[in-house]
Amino acid sequence: MASSGLSKRSNGYLGVTEPISWSGPTEFDITKTQELEKYLADAGLYESQEGAVSREEVLGRLDQIVKVWVRKVSRAKGFNEQFVQEANAKIFTFGSYRLGVHGPGADIDTLCVGPRHATREEDFFTELHNMLAEMPEVTELHPVPDAHVPVMKFKFNGVSIDLLYAKLSLWVIPEDLDISQDSILQNADEQTVRSLNGCRVTDQILRLVPNIQNFRTTLRCMRFWAKRRGVYSNVAGFLGGINWALLVARICQLYPNALPSMLVSRFFRVYTQWRWPNPVMLCDIEEGTLGLSVWDPRKNFKDRLHQMPIITPAYPSMNSSYNVSSSTLRVMTDEFQRGHVICEEMEANKADWSKLFEPYPFFEAYKHYLEIDITAANEDDLRKWKGWVESRLRTLTLKIERHTFGMLQCHPHPGDFSDKSRLFHCCYFMGLQRKQGVPVNEGEQFDIRVTVEDFKHSVGMYTLWKPGMEIQVSHIKRRNVPSFVFPSGIRPSRPPKAAVSEGHTVSKIKSSSSVQAGKPSDTLAGSGDTTPHMAEDSSTTKLLAAGILIGDQVVEGSERCSPITMTSSSASSLCTKEAEGSAINLVGNANGILNVTIESRKRKHEEDTDSNSIDAKRLASAKPPESVGMAASGIIAAEDPGNCTSSLCSKEAEALAIKKITSGSPTNLASLPEGLDELELFELHGQDKDFGGVASGCSVVSSAAKDAPMQVGKLHDSSKNGGIEELEVKVVLCCESNW
Repeated sequence: MASSGLSKRSNGYLGVTEPISWSGPTEFDITKTQELEKYLADAGLYESQEGAVSREEVLGRLDQIVKVWVRKVSRAKGFNEQFVQEANAKIFTFGSYRLGVHGPGADIDTLCVGPRHATREEDFFTELHNMLAEMPEVTELHPVPDAHVPVMKFKFNGVSIDLLYAKLSLWVIPEDLDISQDSILQNADEQTVRSLNGCRVTDQILRLVPNIQNFRTTLRCMRFWAKRRGVYSNVAGFLGGINWALLVARICQLYPNALPSMLVSRFFRVYTQWRWPNPVMLCDIEEGTLGLSVWDPRKNFKDRLHQMPIITPAYPSMNSSYNVSSSTLRVMTDEFQRGHVICEEMEANKADWSKLFEPYPFFEAYKHYLEIDITAANEDDLRKWKGWVESRLRTLTLKIERHTFGMLQCHPHPGDFSDKSRLFHCCYFMGLQRKQGVPVNEGEQFDIRVTVEDFKHSVGMYTLWKPGMEIQVSHIKRRNVPSFVFPSGIRPSRPPKAAVSEGHTVSKIKSSSSVQAGKPSDTLAGSGDTTPHMAEDSSTTKLLAAGILIGDQVVEGSERCSPITMTSSSASSLCTKEAEGSAINLVGNANGILNVTIESRKRKHEEDTDSNSIDAKRLASAKPPESVGMAASGIIAAEDPGNCTSSLCSKEAEALAIKKITSGSPTNLASLPEGLDELELFELHGQDKDFGGVASGCSVVSSAAKDAPMQVGKLHDSSKNGGIEELEVKVVLCCESNW
């Protein structure tokens, strides 16, 4: 069945709206694209011919293995020899390899499609697993059968493979099987539908972009940028490969004749203005004929909680970015803004590509961090323990957000680090800061002891827990970040404190109530005495800027955080800003998509409230998204010579078109009620479920945590401050108990 997005070809464009601009490249665009391609090549993002051949050989060998496996399974289940010889399984690829944007050393996402009598549990994760384990060319074999999308991970001749399994209702799998047909999902279980989704989505993306080569170069650029800026990680609550592919594909639809340099610039321009949680979609959502659930916040309560919906184009359409939290969305929107500013500077010849790809200085951006250390008895246990803990880290972010009512924001680092002086060790970090732009109270603190113990308890439910698998959560300050997280183990020198520096927004910090070193914890929650106390140690004569409870001691903290703010470009386009400032309040469904309004979220500015409030009576007469006439949406072709003749008018028109696409008032949704938050939904879905109790030998709740009250938000309110300048984040954390 053809996609609704593909049907737009008869209208002359792909996607759910007309393009913003049909303009082709200028000489400037051609030059900048050549510079970009050279930069990406010099960065080593392209695989060598030898590497490409090696991957093809591995895939061919893997296809042979699964064919032998399915015949072995068929014979073991008593089928006659003729049937055994006809039995077949087939390997498909998806992800970055299928999209053509993989780099050297990247893993290959693969899917094994098998017949109805080859089961996932007994045959795939047992029989095929055992076959692979006996092969000398297979290493680091790690099955994850309980994952949301069950997967078998391993290396084959040094090439990393992620292998999924889809059991179809067919007795024999034909060699020319077309998995893009919806009929392939007939009578498929949920795991099979999810496993097939990767291949089906990847193929559909390639069909829905106007120029595949420009799409690939732009996507390769954005993937590299996201990794350099620390926002490439689905498991950490940012965006993964498929999410970035969908975002880039939408920009390609909106600027079908643009070269990669312009597509990168417009990527930041559009998504800086995007009003989340309005969804990004490449084509209309189809209900289908198989009764499978599709993303629809009008019907599905869980869909209303999604912060940054990026919808997959293949049936059944799903939100591919459900892991994004309010904290990680904040980080990404800040990065979009930074990218937009730099692209404007490049247009004015005041910056180059290297500035855009500067690494994010994570360990300079915050004053407070959480350090999560994990250890195990051996390398194999550490790999399993690490995979489990990584899958749970998102819940720590959600728990902190919920238990502090969104006032304490987390920025998880997407990578992991290892102290080489410790055997079988790995650690993760999260930056902490107070929510920006809200009134604060002098001396306000956050007690997250119970929150941390709750997280550790959920991690302790790991069914494969073994002695030696331990986790420790510590609060550290920036000056105490371990040196092994820095390149070559050398801590960089601190830059001079300035009003403006790189990083996400962190307001200036005032000194508040100080605490003497070694004082008991009740000093933190004193009776309101705001008289500064000087530290007894002459080396710490500064006013203490933080009171951090670690066990029964209060640890001093005198370091002040350099204010880190987003720079505004002097080269910003004046006409674009004027156009945005004078743009009328466009109403109506701008792009025929499901615009989501969530009243329970407090992210949006108060001035947006009225436009987001929808009369429930309009829902009855609203057309479903697939039936909305796109041609009548009134999108302005920014570069139409009939519309204007000046550059100013052109940019104004483009700004209005972007505003209309990203900020349309939702006319096809009723107001959504408040309800469960993300964390409760996460737990209801069974991803935070009890796996049979705490593993033997695993003590998860310390006595300090048991006695600690559930205190969140304000613990010590010595004086009121009606301003919005950020005070220091004070974190009260439980003592570290290893288990």
